[in-house]
Amino acid sequence: MSLLDQLVARSLPLVPKPIVRRVAGRYIAGTTLDDAITCARRLAERGAYATIDALGEFVRTREHADREAAQAIATLDAIADSHLPAYLSLKLTSIGLSFDPVLAEENLQRILDHARMRGLFVRLDMENSPYTTATLDLYRRMRDAGYDNLGVVIQAYLYRSEQDIRELAPYKADIRLCKGIYNEDASIAIKDREQIRANYQKLLRLIVELGMTVRIATHDDVLIADAEQLIAERKLQRDRYEFQMLLGVRERKRDELLARGYPVRIYIPYGEDWYGYSLRRLRENPQVAGHVFRALFNRNGARVR
Repeated sequence: MSLLDQLVARSLPLVPKPIVRRVAGRYIAGTTLDDAITCARRLAERGAYATIDALGEFVRTREHADREAAQAIATLDAIADSHLPAYLSLKLTSIGLSFDPVLAEENLQRILDHARMRGLFVRLDMENSPYTTATLDLYRRMRDAGYDNLGVVIQAYLYRSEQDIRELAPYKADIRLCKGIYNEDASIAIKDREQIRANYQKLLRLIVELGMTVRIATHDDVLIADAEQLIAERKLQRDRYEFQMLLGVRERKRDELLARGYPVRIYIPYGEDWYGYSLRRLRENPQVAGHVFRALFNRNGARVR
């Protein structure tokens, strides 16, 4: 990561929105549900699955949370009506968790009821550490209530994640395992890159050994190769795992995995709240943020308008 990338990441609020949009455009399907469905359809033609996230940033009121819940339900309907190999990704803060946990639970039940009626699955995204326990607790309550169409996310850089996985074992949870991208304190999160990798490998094996389904969410060649080796050694069936990637990231690697016969799912975000999502993603990934600066010029050196 260069010094320039870090400087750009810190200066993003000063960058004109059109420039941020130009850079973030490849990572976001668009502002509308139709944009997301079109993107998922194109990926399906390539043999890839999708998980669609209706972006809901900075939700602070009941009215906003209810609108986001309604949008999640509309996303489920669009997936089902389009007969796409896709499901819904959902951030609990978008439906009220940050200010009214009871409201978030009510909205989640409504979404899960609708998903079950349409024969669809929902993944609870994992957010930063203030919401880790609340997210896992709500996942368990929903599972105890009989909602089997629900999955969760574990972040490998958190020290607590091994214990969290062991506590999810009785539920035979469907787990998306990622490294983790939030800037957490060193008291709760591993900071060293190689140690995060090592913990990811350890947790991946633990999930498999405990008989759970794992979604291998990474763009890291080392971790992808390690996962391929584990899949071969354990002779894992396709319903026990899949690779997951972000839209617009490492598309060549995505296509290589598909060509080798692996199931691959792409995370597709969309919505009017693209700017807040983009700033967070770019701040958390300074190397990507560096492209903002380089996007000020096109390939011929002409300034972007």
